[in-house]
Amino acid sequence: MKKTKVLMLGWEFPPIINGGLGVACLGLSKALSKQVDLTLILPKSDPSVLLNQVDIIGLNQQERIRIREDFQTDFYAELENVYTLPSTILPYQTVAEPEITTKKVQKVKKQKVSRSEFYKPFQIENLYGSDTIQKVIEYATVSADMCMEWDFDVIHCHDWMTMLAGVEIKQRTGKPLVLHIHSLEYDRNPGTGNNWVYQVEKHAMEMADAILPVSDYTGTIAVKEYGINPRKIHSVHNGVEKITPFKIEKPFPEKIVLFIGRVTHQKGPEYFIEVASKVLKEYPLARFVVAGTGDKLKELIETGAHKQLGLNVHFTGFLSKEKIHDLLAMADVYCMPSVSEPFGLSALEAAQFGVPCIVSKQSGVSEVLIGALKVDFWDVDKMAHYILMLLNDPSFAKTISTNAHFDLEYCTWENAALEIKDIYNELLA
Repeated sequence: MKKTKVLMLGWEFPPIINGGLGVACLGLSKALSKQVDLTLILPKSDPSVLLNQVDIIGLNQQERIRIREDFQTDFYAELENVYTLPSTILPYQTVAEPEITTKKVQKVKKQKVSRSEFYKPFQIENLYGSDTIQKVIEYATVSADMCMEWDFDVIHCHDWMTMLAGVEIKQRTGKPLVLHIHSLEYDRNPGTGNNWVYQVEKHAMEMADAILPVSDYTGTIAVKEYGINPRKIHSVHNGVEKITPFKIEKPFPEKIVLFIGRVTHQKGPEYFIEVASKVLKEYPLARFVVAGTGDKLKELIETGAHKQLGLNVHFTGFLSKEKIHDLLAMADVYCMPSVSEPFGLSALEAAQFGVPCIVSKQSGVSEVLIGALKVDFWDVDKMAHYILMLLNDPSFAKTISTNAHFDLEYCTWENAALEIKDIYNELLA
């Protein structure tokens, strides 16, 4: 049987990653390549990274790229009156509200480029920063023109950074457009429905033939906050790369309660510190570890100092995957108090290491880790109660970790790829 030919548009890909998006894109690409013919276009790729059966094209590696003169969608004109975000955009990090401006986005002018002219190689030092929006537009321009003579059946985009490209390619070719939603602007900046990223997401979801949120939780947000037709939405939960767990003996007697993630409001680190304060009053032989960095880090450190938690709360900053695994090998409890979490891959990693997990009900991973303890992100009393139960009762902790470990059997990228293949087939039938 002939394989479906998929044109996939990505933004992050290992080793160039900012968060879970790149990890998910890698895991899915590896599994999906066994089911379909896959071509992946990235703004920036590392030529040393190769995947079997995946044609990876990094625009930064192209010597020269010809651009058609007729690139221009009507949607750019619609964005003229949309308010902007601050210039430094991090796609999975909440931007401080006072920095939001009311400067209008300038209409993107149609570029007059003759067919005999060529762009220089696509240059991008950092995937996110002061020129992110411009790079997103350039990526759309270059990608759309590059693939016009290619043979493919389906367009598959990952998150807002690739949506303009996906919509443009769909409009030119008529091929079905699939949007994979790992995170939405509403998660990162709730209540900012008049900004550029939100409008791009809304328009692209309206244009898409199928939308694949990483959880029912995120799918519900797409319906309620973006007005998207629920019949387009097909939730596909993330998988997790299999890890061979190991244990490391701690060099101190205290038990470790672990937070992993960006230190931003979306991830709820301030609730973690509040919970630490409550738990330590009853169980002083514990250490609370915040592994990650972000715009709330300084504030969090000051809060910990104010609450006189300095000896029992530790901030590691950014850690490599190997260092994260070392922490998980020592941890006694994993706590994810996210305010709004589309999925939460780190909880699956913790479960693989046999660490009992407490996860926010406002998360996608709570849908698949049935055996985990679940709590509303704001309910710090209940969160503290669960942590104390796990620290004081080893048999209860073992039961929770064992139950969650069974749930992992379903959480594979192979299962996700099979679900997506079925969706492709429905669109092409």
